[in-house]
Amino acid sequence: MDLRCPARPDPRCHRRPPRQKIVEHLKAAGLGALADLGFLGVDRSENPDDRVVTGYKATRHRKLTTGRKQANRILAAGRAPVEHGFAHLKAWRILTKLRTDPARATALLRALLVLTNLEAAR
Repeated sequence: MDLRCPARPDPRCHRRPPRQKIVEHLKAAGLGALADLGFLGVDRSENPDDRVVTGYKATRHRKLTTGRKQANRILAAGRAPVEHGFAHLKAWRILTKLRTDPARATALLRALLVLTNLEAAR
């Protein structure tokens, strides 16, 4: 005997994808993003105000042109410092121990980023 009600749809299937929510939050704040290939379809929207930049993906039958390879390298060079910064924050586990005002947390994270950049520049 099946006690589940087939007439009730799963509420998760009517939600927007999480990537689209991120794009909406960025647009509301007037910000853009350099994204990885997980956001591949988001940057190809019909609205020119969307500021999400992703790289190009090659397939087995369609190789990347030299220009697209260069664009991927430039994008990777822009994303690398941010990815390294997040990796340091995760390794230090500073965000899990932080119990303070978000404004103070922003100042603290900026100071940590400066110290990380100084250490990386040595």
